[in-house]
Amino acid sequence: MTDQTERPPVPVRQTSAGQALTRDAPPVACGEVVAPRPLGEVRTWPRSFADRLTAPLPGVRGVSRLAREHAIRPNAEGLRHIHRLPYAPEPLPPVPAGAGCVTWAGHASWIIRTGGLTILADPVWSRRILGTPARITPVGVRWEDLPPVDAVVISHNHYDHLDAPTLRRLPRHTPLFVPAGLGQWCRRRGFGTVTELDWWESARLGGVRFDFVPSHHWSKRTLTDTCRSLWGGWVIQDTTGEGHGGRIYFAGDTGYGHWFTEIGRRHPGIDLALLPIGAYEPRWWLGDVHTDPEEAVQAYEDLGARAMAPMHWATFLLSAEPVLEPLTRLRTAWQRAGHPRDRLWDLPIGGSRLLEPRPADVTAPTAPASGATPRAPR
Repeated sequence: MTDQTERPPVPVRQTSAGQALTRDAPPVACGEVVAPRPLGEVRTWPRSFADRLTAPLPGVRGVSRLAREHAIRPNAEGLRHIHRLPYAPEPLPPVPAGAGCVTWAGHASWIIRTGGLTILADPVWSRRILGTPARITPVGVRWEDLPPVDAVVISHNHYDHLDAPTLRRLPRHTPLFVPAGLGQWCRRRGFGTVTELDWWESARLGGVRFDFVPSHHWSKRTLTDTCRSLWGGWVIQDTTGEGHGGRIYFAGDTGYGHWFTEIGRRHPGIDLALLPIGAYEPRWWLGDVHTDPEEAVQAYEDLGARAMAPMHWATFLLSAEPVLEPLTRLRTAWQRAGHPRDRLWDLPIGGSRLLEPRPADVTAPTAPASGATPRAPR
């Protein structure tokens, strides 16, 4: 466990850097790479982040249509292959000094070991979450088999990504890295080192840098908190210089759009992109906020990543596509795009993979080019 010096939080006034966005809008202007924020900094945020939405949220008519079409869960035929979902738990492998490792625990939950730290991404170890049936595959790693957890990153506040029962298992001194506006929720639950970040901001813990980057999504946990906290992904980078723990992009939840190109340009040399491929049907309902398998392959290309590992499927019944379809379509799209098969890390739940070293050509985040416009998403 990494020692963390306690310091009283310093309130900082923070205004929204967001702007009304469309799917092919240019990125938020930023003149240079900003210095990392202090750990545990208490900040004041706007009351709403609705100005960061890249598409309108569905209204009452959309909800009514979803109910009429019974398009919330797979039908009986779509559930027929649950027994074929990839589940192969195995002991966590040792990580050589200076190397990195990722382990898929199921859905969007990952155990990331890099820079001497053990990091949990969107940890959900609960059997059930609000609004869905029980998970259809067990967690890939037993909680008691985890090494000491040094940090947690959260992408947004939806129940399949922010699970209060799981967080309650952690020591309250565990550092949490969360989106802007989510810190109060965490501090109310006793966590003392909560670092809230806006898009394109970063923080450091030990030899690891955590950069919060945009996504095409939204946030909501109750009837009254729509878009009260931000949403996004994380670029997690080993900066120790002792080897190569890698630069890992964790997307969280996201639809496809222009941000992937900009993330890849500001963070060149991403070794591994952890990208969602499930919960995409019906498209009229979920197309703006969840990538389908083909869009995930396009996102991998836009990012310029070396390898891709799929996630956000095979765990919870969140949408109408057949349970095995995301992986089948992903493999087809990958082959059609002509990418090397060994660059697709389609791990089973409970599976792990070590990050291979790459040439030390690019190591630091890049400032946005003046007037740069990312390619159109569609």
